[in-house]
Amino acid sequence: MVTKTVDLRSDTVTKPTEAMRAAMADAEVDDDVLCCDPTAQRLETEVAKITGKEAGLFVPSGTMGNLISVLVHCEVRGSEVILGDNCHIHIYENGGISTIGGVHPRTVKNNEDGTMDIDLIEAAIRDPKGALVYPTTRLICLENSHANTGGKCLSVEYTDKVGELAKKHGLKLHIDGARIFNAAVALGVPVDRLVQAADSVSVRSIGIT
Repeated sequence: MVTKTVDLRSDTVTKPTEAMRAAMADAEVDDDVLCCDPTAQRLETEVAKITGKEAGLFVPSGTMGNLISVLVHCEVRGSEVILGDNCHIHIYENGGISTIGGVHPRTVKNNEDGTMDIDLIEAAIRDPKGALVYPTTRLICLENSHANTGGKCLSVEYTDKVGELAKKHGLKLHIDGARIFNAAVALGVPVDRLVQAADSVSVRSIGIT
């Protein structure tokens, strides 16, 4: 019996097939500054449709997709985002939300299943009356699947609860969905339903708003 190992640690360890290289070489392209690139536009439109969002934006990396999404929701410097203490945005993205956006991270402990306790998230939301001295909470971030907890998938029910909490306090919800398609397959739930409660989602190197 021949055993084949599929390395799912990251999309960065994969290599394009010859068919993929041929597709890239034959892709229709245009000037993305003076006009638009038709292939990129088709990709943006298709991913927006898959995720159930209004529009998509193609960017070079998932880190950039997350950064753009955080900055869109936290347009005022000194804003605060609530996110897991073991999540990708907080651990691996060079502190970009702080250094580039002036956004303050407020961490909540990630559980072994990648979630954060709902009551701890709510407790981390700043009282708007303290805006004179505190950062202003504007955003909650989730990661699905959650890389540092072994790729655990966040359920629709959990994500919906976090979305309800965000709306209750006038906040936005962003999902780092680098592996959202894996989560959709594992849970048997369409991607658009998994991110329905979110105001934005990054998918690999696509930031969707």
